[in-house]
Amino acid sequence: MFVTEDMLALARERYGTPDVLRAEVPCPEWEMDIIVGSMKNGRAHDITLFVFRGDEIAVTAKHSYPERLYRPPSGGLQPGESLEDGAAREAWEETGLTIKLRKYVLCIEAGFHSPTREIDWTSHVFLAAYAGGRIGPHDHDEIREARWAASAEFPLFSRLMRKTDSGGLHYRAFLQEEVLKRLPTFT
Repeated sequence: MFVTEDMLALARERYGTPDVLRAEVPCPEWEMDIIVGSMKNGRAHDITLFVFRGDEIAVTAKHSYPERLYRPPSGGLQPGESLEDGAAREAWEETGLTIKLRKYVLCIEAGFHSPTREIDWTSHVFLAAYAGGRIGPHDHDEIREARWAASAEFPLFSRLMRKTDSGGLHYRAFLQEEVLKRLPTFT
């Protein structure tokens, strides 16, 4: 609903054609309620940002995350918002940074499912360059902490995600692993 085919065509023209992946994500019922709660106005997508400053990548931790678990920032577009404006807003809210989108790397069509429900979701994943600002969240209700991380830290983040009972975090581990294994071809 929020991300139109015209928007995606423009994104592909400006930032390249992403690899398209499919992920099936089993989730407990309690987590399906959280996903449904995030689907305001019919939203069924996120924009995930790998923001680089040299070799470092901006990461965030939500209040519910265990210590040492971080992931790249992400969020949804608001009605009428462009991909660029939504990505810039989410980056600023979650990390305090201004960014410049560089590459549209992945489009992941995810199917979140529990024994009683299924939800289709799409993640649009972009590489972005740090353009300014001091890292730290502006949205303290959602984000506990934002910081710079080395790519060598991501295997730990993925292990911590996979130790949880959260299908969403298992999905985030998959997403970041897919991006990181493609990095040499994207740069």
